Amino acid sequence: MRILLVEDDPMIGESVRKGLRQDGFVVDWVEDGEAAELALASHEYDLMVLDQGLPRKGGLEVLKSLRQKGSMLPVLIATARDEVPARVKGLDAGADDYLVKPFDLDELAARIRAILRRRAGRAEPLLRHRGVVFNPATREVTLGGIAVALTARELALLQAFMDRPGAVLSKAQLEEKLYGWGGEVESNTVEVYIHALRKKLGTDFIQNVRGVGYLSPRTV
Repeated sequence: MRILLVEDDPMIGESVRKGLRQDGFVVDWVEDGEAAELALASHEYDLMVLDQGLPRKGGLEVLKSLRQKGSMLPVLIATARDEVPARVKGLDAGADDYLVKPFDLDELAARIRAILRRRAGRAEPLLRHRGVVFNPATREVTLGGIAVALTARELALLQAFMDRPGAVLSKAQLEEKLYGWGGEVESNTVEVYIHALRKKLGTDFIQNVRGVGYLSPRTV
């Protein structure tokens, strides 16, 4: 899962980025509203964590512009503005959730997972597909009830397929899930991790779609 973090306080930004990365998210961090809009125009994100009081362009302006363009990107506002009118204004502008600073990083991660779960139309916190069960909160994976050890990037790739079973994902889309800014992407990175997942979860778990990408079929 790739997150855009928009936060102008360096200490908070670094802390949140580090915490979310430890929870398995790929995080890009920008410090003002205009940089956020550039990032949104250039990359595909699963969710945005947005501060309200930003330089150059305010958080609510960024959010309203995003919704006016028809974007369904989930947005969690994380701000020091704790007044009820501020919370109401943020939610009515199109935010999916609102978290007041200071907040616990575990709660932030849990709220992000809840938003993504709702957006995917799921109530259950566990992902289940073709005998594989993945717990996004604990990062634990089982196959037929037996624990399977996966690396962080193998987990990221697995979640991309389990979030959209049966959907064809291009190599570029999968790379977006694996790397944030500054991450060095080798030409065969996706293939290497798909090979590893097939060895651990079965050769038929991920299939090639020639010239298009990869999918994990809905049926066994």
